[in-house]
Amino acid sequence: MLRRPTILARAMIFASLLLIGSAVACSQSSPESQTKPASSTVRPVGTVKAVNGNTVTVTTDSGSEFPVLVQPSTRVLRMAPGQKDLKDAAPLALTDLQPGDRMIIRGSLANDGKSVIAASLLVMKKADIEARQQQERDDWQKRGVGGLVQAVDPAGGSITLSTNSTGASKTVKVRVSKDTIVRRYAPESVKFQDAKPSSLDQVKSGDQLRARGALNPDGSALTAEEIVFGSFRNIAGTVSAVDAAASTLSVMDVFTKKPVTIKITADSQLRKLPPMVAQRIAMRLKGSPPDNGAGGNDANQQPAAAKADQGDTGAPRPRGGGDLQQLLSRLPAVTLADLQKGDAVMLVTMQGGADSAANAVTLLTGVEPILTASPNGESAAMLLSPWSLGSASAEAAAQ
Repeated sequence: MLRRPTILARAMIFASLLLIGSAVACSQSSPESQTKPASSTVRPVGTVKAVNGNTVTVTTDSGSEFPVLVQPSTRVLRMAPGQKDLKDAAPLALTDLQPGDRMIIRGSLANDGKSVIAASLLVMKKADIEARQQQERDDWQKRGVGGLVQAVDPAGGSITLSTNSTGASKTVKVRVSKDTIVRRYAPESVKFQDAKPSSLDQVKSGDQLRARGALNPDGSALTAEEIVFGSFRNIAGTVSAVDAAASTLSVMDVFTKKPVTIKITADSQLRKLPPMVAQRIAMRLKGSPPDNGAGGNDANQQPAAAKADQGDTGAPRPRGGGDLQQLLSRLPAVTLADLQKGDAVMLVTMQGGADSAANAVTLLTGVEPILTASPNGESAAMLLSPWSLGSASAEAAAQ
C-alpha cells in the first residue's frame, strides 16, 4: 500500500525539479540576451552626455539618463534644426557625435529595461542649434513687440498691447490667426524652451506678452506669427536689506509702499545700468530730449554722447527709443553681494503676492535717475521685460 504513494511522490519531486531548473535557467540568461530587443518600441529624445565606443549616454529633458546601444545596422543621420523631413538629412559618423548634440532615438527597449537598442539616430548638432537660436533671438528683436496686455478679443482674434520703450509709450494691436503659435511661460520659468502651448483665450489683461511677426508701416498693428506670454510682476524701489547667505533681498516697493522679499536664483539676471545711460533714459521719461550739448553740434561732445548711448559696453542704443531689454545682455553683470541698503532697483519677478517672496527674473541697479523721473515707479518698472528669448523652434524640432 505504501509503494504507490512513493512512486507518485517521486514523480512530483522530479516535476518540481524540472520547474525549478527552468526558472533558474530563465533568471540566469546570458549577457547577450539582456541586450536583445524587447517587444516595446521607443522613441526617446535627449541630449548627448557622453560617447563611449558604441554606447551613447543620453540625458532627457527631465534629467534622467539612459544608454543607447548603437548597432552596425543603426542609421545615424544629421538633420538641421527645424527640418521637417529626412530628405536633406546627411549620414553622420558615430565618432562625430559630441556632448550637447540633440538626438531623437528610434529603437527598442532592451530586456534589461534600461538600455535602448537604436535602429536610427536623428541628430541635431549643438553648433547648429545655437546658430538657429541666435537667428531666432535676432528675429524676435527685429520683428517683435512686447508690453502689457490691455484687452483681449478672442472672437475677433486680437490683443491690445501697451508697449513702453525708453521715451515712448503706445498701443499696438496684435492680430492672431489659426496659424499663430501661442505659448505661455511655465509658472516657475521664463526660459523660452520651457514655455508650453497655449491659446488666445488663455491670455488675460495684465499679462506681459511678446509677439513676433509683420508690423505695419506706422507700427500700430502686428500680424503675429508667434506669441509668448506670462504673468509677471514689475517692482521698483530701494533695497532695505540684503541676505547673501539666503540669496534674498528686501525691497521697499514704491507701488505698494510695502517691503517685498526677492529670491535670487541661478536663472536671475542681475545687471547694472551705467550712470550716463540712466540719465538719458530719465530725460526721455520726462519728455526732454537728451542733452548732447548746445545745438547738439559740438563735435567734442559727440563721443561722450555716443558712449552714453552704448552704455560703456560697446552695444549700440536701440533705434527709435528702443527697448531697454535689448541692452541688458550687454550691460555689466553684478552679484547679490554688490547690492547695498539704499540702492535703487527695478525688477521683474514671477507673479506672487505683495508680501510673499518672489523669484527675480531681471534685476537692474544704477536706476536712481530713472526712479526720480518716475516718482511712482510705474513707468520706470515697465521699461523692463521678463523675456528670455531662447529659441523654442529649434528645440521643438527634436520632439
